[in-house]
Amino acid sequence: MKILLLGSGAREHAMAYNLSKSALVENLFIAPGNPGLASIGILQPLNLDDQASVLEFCNANQIDMVICGPEAPLAQGLMDYLELHNPDLILIGPKQKGAQLESSKAFAKEFMIKYEIPTARYQSFDKNQIQEAINFGKSLGLPLVIKADGLAAGKGVVITQSHEESEAEIKSMLAGKFGTASSTLVIEEFLSGIEFSVFVLTNGHQYVLLPTAKDYKRVGEGDTGPNTGGMGSISPVPFADEEMMEKVKNKIILPTLSGLQKENIPYQGFIFFGLISVNGEPFVIEYNCRMGDPETESVMMRLQSDLARLCLQCHQGRLDTASVKISPQHVATIFLTSGGYPGDFEKDKLIGPLPELQHGEQIFFAGVTQKNNHLYTSGGRVIAVSCLGENRKDAIDAAMTLAEKISYEGKYYRKDIGFDLV
Repeated sequence: MKILLLGSGAREHAMAYNLSKSALVENLFIAPGNPGLASIGILQPLNLDDQASVLEFCNANQIDMVICGPEAPLAQGLMDYLELHNPDLILIGPKQKGAQLESSKAFAKEFMIKYEIPTARYQSFDKNQIQEAINFGKSLGLPLVIKADGLAAGKGVVITQSHEESEAEIKSMLAGKFGTASSTLVIEEFLSGIEFSVFVLTNGHQYVLLPTAKDYKRVGEGDTGPNTGGMGSISPVPFADEEMMEKVKNKIILPTLSGLQKENIPYQGFIFFGLISVNGEPFVIEYNCRMGDPETESVMMRLQSDLARLCLQCHQGRLDTASVKISPQHVATIFLTSGGYPGDFEKDKLIGPLPELQHGEQIFFAGVTQKNNHLYTSGGRVIAVSCLGENRKDAIDAAMTLAEKISYEGKYYRKDIGFDLV
């Protein structure tokens, strides 16, 4: 097969790491990609907002399968466009209607309530309902969860600790803090528990489970400070045992797929269930319509099955016979960020020579660019390091050691990934 993988971050780097090993893959094209992906696939400088150029590339290069990594092209209807103009393409990523599970928090919450999928109490508000939003927030008590309805690069969720902070945040978001993404807000009760992530590959009827993971969103150690796109992850999740996963399957995964069918929403691709365990019961915090980042960097290190084959079986309606092989080892992923992230940060910092990798170690590029054979920082999240270990501590220690070996001005990373599982 000729595969086109869309995206440019560490998530796509990790997916390409698996796809490149497949005997099914004749050519792996990656658009737009990053310097770390140049040795794995063939980079194409496509603008994913330009749907016509993506279609033109697929047609000109006889692409068989398109796998979409990031959420924005899905929310913009790229898969609808490709299917309309080239129905022979195998598309891994939902069409626009299915992508609403992520692109609209209000849609997702309404969907969960309708199909009795456990989630926090909530209401949605627009800019004409500021006082109603403030009053509802007070009725839920503290802490309070305030979410931008639309896509905000993983930063559109704020947890407030006082009514004054809540009121200020509600006014700020509805005034355009996250642009059109926060023109509608979802305000919901705070659930106290421990979070984890579950991933499935599905054709809307069948599904396979991928390795579980847990990510760390806050910038500061001890889960303090503002939300980021993700500062690290671990896999597997120790409390996501057989009993918990049976509850996840019956209370969340199957009702979600059943709901999509009842709503006549075709869905082919990944669903990321952002979950929280509250006294041993799973609740949905959010859906994502693609793989998570930085969880994918951990998940792909443990996934021993051929991802390209799984995607083909998904399209062929054969996931019920698919075999998913998962390494029993543990993985820790640590993200190296630019100083100041997730606020203002500097770019174009020279990255020192990368260390030689040992068995079980991987470096995945995110915000990295290449000039004159040198690597420079180009984003808030720069590099993810992922390491295998026989146990969680070994994996974390190996990732910390590898993170220390990478140098650039302003480098910052959390040194407590996995702290809450000790």
